[in-house]
Amino acid sequence: MSDAFTTRVLHIASGAEETVVDLTRDCEAFLREAAAGRDGLLNVFVPHATAGIAIIETGAGSDDDLLAALHTLLPADDRWQHRHGSPGHGRDHVLPAFVPPHATLPVVDGTLRLGTWQSVCLVDTNRDNAHRQVRLSFLGGVGEA
Repeated sequence: MSDAFTTRVLHIASGAEETVVDLTRDCEAFLREAAAGRDGLLNVFVPHATAGIAIIETGAGSDDDLLAALHTLLPADDRWQHRHGSPGHGRDHVLPAFVPPHATLPVVDGTLRLGTWQSVCLVDTNRDNAHRQVRLSFLGGVGEA
């Protein structure tokens, strides 16, 4: 495989509660090695049917606001056709329609180019699966920066 494409899988312990996990530092650490000063794209993908990737502000309450909004839009009750797992688990399978399982982000000079308050986050409402994988893939120009 050329150095134009590099990938790594993160193993995230998301716990038994609904959560938003900030992955920004993991993405930056991956890019220091994989991008090596080059321009390109970072793709962040969660290969799970009940989790998503969001670009949001964290630490000022927005992560909790996101979970509250999802709880309002997708209540954990018995309305869902998909019924295995804990009560209301069917809503977790609808989550990726609202919070997609991927994001593609610009990388310039080997640095992730997010807005001032943006963070790359795993959104996990599934209390039945406490362990997640997140695939980071860098696609960039070949050669030196």
